[in-house]
Amino acid sequence: MLAQEAARIIVDHGIRDFRLAKQKAADRLGVLSRGSLPGNAEIEAAVAEHLQLFGRESHADHLRLMRVAALSAMDLLASFTPRLVGPVLTGTADENSAVNLHVFADSPEFVAHELAEIGITFKPYERRLKSRRNQLETFAGFEFHHGHSTIEATVFPVDGIRQAPMSPIDGKPMKRVDSAAVQLLLEHI
Repeated sequence: MLAQEAARIIVDHGIRDFRLAKQKAADRLGVLSRGSLPGNAEIEAAVAEHLQLFGRESHADHLRLMRVAALSAMDLLASFTPRLVGPVLTGTADENSAVNLHVFADSPEFVAHELAEIGITFKPYERRLKSRRNQLETFAGFEFHHGHSTIEATVFPVDGIRQAPMSPIDGKPMKRVDSAAVQLLLEHI
């Protein structure tokens, strides 16, 4: 029940922090023991279930549009070997989700220059992600709008393509896919 309430909070209120959603759900349901909170994988499964139950066709349509935007953004950033990650890949994206891309370059400035060259207005951000060595590392990124979606392109070193950061959902390396895999996803929605 706690996982379902946290999923509802995530979808309805656009909260992206699973820990915060779990705490809000626990408060709403009067759960006092923080040790009994569900894991992030349970929350993600509940989000998928919530979207399936309450979103149905509108969720599938929205997911399709976001994947089309992802594919288009990946084409724009093709020289940086983009990979799709996160909710748009897993199918748990909602109206508050961004399209998350990992791109690979010798320097974040190369990506910024490319975006500026093609006339895209962006804002920089920093994202902290856990590496396999269980250390938090900070990566630069750029947020921009494309195809009616918010795109977040996080920049990794060129050799970072071989080692994905750890997923906050299950602690395993993040699943990443290239544009050919996104095209296959579009064909099977």
